[in-house]
Amino acid sequence: MADAAGAEFLSRYVWERPDPVHGGFSGIELRADRAGFIAISDRGRIAQGRLVREDGLIAGVADLQFERLRDRKGNPVATRIEDAEGLALAPDGSLYVSFEGAHRVWRYPAFGAAAQALPSHPDFAGLQMNSSLEALAIDTTGAVFTLPERSGSLSRPFPLYRFKDGRWTVPYQVPRVGEHLPVGADFGPDGKLYLLERRFSGLLGFSSRIRRFTLGPKGALGEETLLTTPNLTHGNLEGLTVWRDRAGAIRLTLIEDDNFSMFQRTQFVEYRVTE
Repeated sequence: MADAAGAEFLSRYVWERPDPVHGGFSGIELRADRAGFIAISDRGRIAQGRLVREDGLIAGVADLQFERLRDRKGNPVATRIEDAEGLALAPDGSLYVSFEGAHRVWRYPAFGAAAQALPSHPDFAGLQMNSSLEALAIDTTGAVFTLPERSGSLSRPFPLYRFKDGRWTVPYQVPRVGEHLPVGADFGPDGKLYLLERRFSGLLGFSSRIRRFTLGPKGALGEETLLTTPNLTHGNLEGLTVWRDRAGAIRLTLIEDDNFSMFQRTQFVEYRVTE
């Protein structure tokens, strides 16, 4: 494992609103202009808006719009299967969302559209109820990648599923290191897969870790650990989007899931990758 690269903390912005549907954000993506964003909630909602920046740092949110995620018939998704966890924005502008509970991935042609179901991998039916497809990412070819939050054992790697050419395969295994578990993922502008992981320690709160991987043509994974935060540095960071700023640096924008709890907050956190 190489540790030559790292991540430098830039800022945090607490994003609170007196709205009962605001919160529980578990996935985030930035649009091509790097200002527009999309986020999903684990209570079956999708939001879009625009990040307002001052001196390059997030200072507010504007033009916010909420919609209920839709099922394949265009109806609001049923409460019992609404737990959206992973979000990915495809090169063609469509959105992919992974769900816990009923373990699946749905495609949305546009914001607010009816869902289109992807086929299921046989493994999905056996995933744990609250620890399944938390992380979702799409590469530049449009291939969809996901992995479960738990592998079944501290010594067992996570299967990295890929949906390509109409079917799921498992071309890679992500090493499991310690007690951190995958909750978010994105492909960066460098073509590497960035993985956000968290560790929950009860009253000691959360620790976050970000690793990135170079996916080789023969199933090999080149791995770097960019960041591991001490407990209580941040809250329950669950969503990750990776992009390049005007200065040419790779930035990591993360969003916190407040679990609709008065003891947690919704906030954006940003880091810059240092080479």
